[in-house]
Amino acid sequence: MTEISRTDLITNRDGSIFHLHLLPDEIADTVLLVGDPGRVRMVSSFFDRIESKHENREFVTHTGYYSGERISVLSTGIGTDNIDIVLNELDALVNIDLKKLRVHDTHRRLKLIRIGTSGLLNHELMPGSTVVSTISGGLDGVLHFYDALDALQIKELPEKFMTHFAWKSGLPTPYFLHASSALLNRVSKLEAYSGITLSTPGFYAPQFRKLRLDPFTDSFFDKVPDFEYRGLRIANFEMESSALYGLSAALGHDAITLCIGIANRIIGRMVEDYHPYISRLIEELLHAITAKE
Repeated sequence: MTEISRTDLITNRDGSIFHLHLLPDEIADTVLLVGDPGRVRMVSSFFDRIESKHENREFVTHTGYYSGERISVLSTGIGTDNIDIVLNELDALVNIDLKKLRVHDTHRRLKLIRIGTSGLLNHELMPGSTVVSTISGGLDGVLHFYDALDALQIKELPEKFMTHFAWKSGLPTPYFLHASSALLNRVSKLEAYSGITLSTPGFYAPQFRKLRLDPFTDSFFDKVPDFEYRGLRIANFEMESSALYGLSAALGHDAITLCIGIANRIIGRMVEDYHPYISRLIEELLHAITAKE
């Protein structure tokens, strides 16, 4: 078997993976992903006990037990570029021998569940609503660097999206991917809206905010309500799920995103304190993923 280059897979002096600073036995099969490092403590406060804590840069990881099941919670920071780091290093932890730099003979499949915040793009959804990203659309470009994209993406959606929104030449071609059907089934009893989530490479113009600089179009929000794919409508903006879905599928893991909508960009309303909504979602989600089927 071909060995992986030491410059392709970097480890620290203690043998831990480069950015996450984790060893293979310090990550559970179920990993909750949050953007904010401070939210890791919020999630692990629900655990029955915490086994380990690690921190490096924006990457904070707590592993512990909830209702008898071992679970990790890890902060990714913001953006699909960070997801590229987190997903590849999580997969390396469980599927590559970090000492011999060889892929294991047996594959370990992770359940990756993102808990985030987002901007709502459906006039019927009130701030504080939960959105399940049944499909994630990438406006970011990260997955275009991987050979796997063509085989994974929903092939008819990019052209449909670009035509509908008069997509500007020179921008990355959008790509669309499905959430894990197994995880969709696990969270099916939660009170949540299922829709299409758009992952953007920035918070301001890429999400059509205007401060002192203009986005390339001022008609995006006018066109959102009329876009539909197999009964699903565009539900929200966030900045991570496209890379999460694409890399997870390519590497053989299950992934899903659930977000609290803190502002509705269509009707111009927002919730001032979204933390109670996040806390409730965390508790309900932990119960759902550990419930006996």
